[in-house]
Amino acid sequence: SPIGFFDAIITDIRMPVMSGIEVTQEIRGLTRSDAQSVPIIAMTANVFEDDVLETKKAGMTGHLSKPIDSKTMYKEILRCINLSK
Repeated sequence: SPIGFFDAIITDIRMPVMSGIEVTQEIRGLTRSDAQSVPIIAMTANVFEDDVLETKKAGMTGHLSKPIDSKTMYKEILRCINLSK
């Protein structure tokens, strides 16, 4: 995709082939100019403080807990997008 195409990425932490943590590390490791700045938001049932710290350590910008509440989701997306600007 072209540079800057995505405003944000939302990824589940538990996926069958690659975890959301691994996905984030792969994206952050790319040489693309937007790889470091695109907001990446965790969507997960893992809501303990250690879980949130793990996602931040991996390079994620935000954290959404399941079940997803749409108002909370939109608020978190906007917060993360505003942080990246």
